[in-house]
Amino acid sequence: MTSLPPIHRVVTGHRADGTAIIVEDEALAHVHPLKNLPGTVFHEVWSTPAAPVIAITEGDPVAGPVSLSPPPGGTRIRFVDIPPDTEDYLKTGAAKMSGAFTEIGERHASTVREDAPHPLMHRTESVDYGIVIDGEMTLVVDDGETVLRPGTVVIQRGTNHAWANRSGKTCRMLFVLVSAEYEPDLGQAIQDRG
Repeated sequence: MTSLPPIHRVVTGHRADGTAIIVEDEALAHVHPLKNLPGTVFHEVWSTPAAPVIAITEGDPVAGPVSLSPPPGGTRIRFVDIPPDTEDYLKTGAAKMSGAFTEIGERHASTVREDAPHPLMHRTESVDYGIVIDGEMTLVVDDGETVLRPGTVVIQRGTNHAWANRSGKTCRMLFVLVSAEYEPDLGQAIQDRG
């Protein structure tokens, strides 16, 4: 179990006459511990269906099933608690990834294979801003890795990557995901790599 504090969400809105109001001021309601990755928790904050965003005052766009990527043309913001990698996880993690990515709605995002540098390698067609809030994380890509500490911001531009927690304690990251499309030549190169 994580010792990180719960997330608190404040949502603003409007009355029919245009007056700005606080619609919600409470603990985050959509918290999803992943069954297939014990200790990993998605804290769904908000999502927009497209850009430009229409400022509406009704409904909660993150109610419902968890999805890894933002909606096409939209955005998503979430906190993710990532537990430390374990020896067992590193040995058997690749076999569990199908279930994990299916659980978050995107089996096709997993790119793990026998020679992958980490069992959680994946790719989404999005630009993701990842900010370390608490703890330490290692960003792993096909050819390289770097250690991230609190206050570090990663701009992840549709690359094949994994988050390796080698620190011994849970790391909390904030992610803002923006729907994107690959430039055609790059998209073809990625497809050719398999």
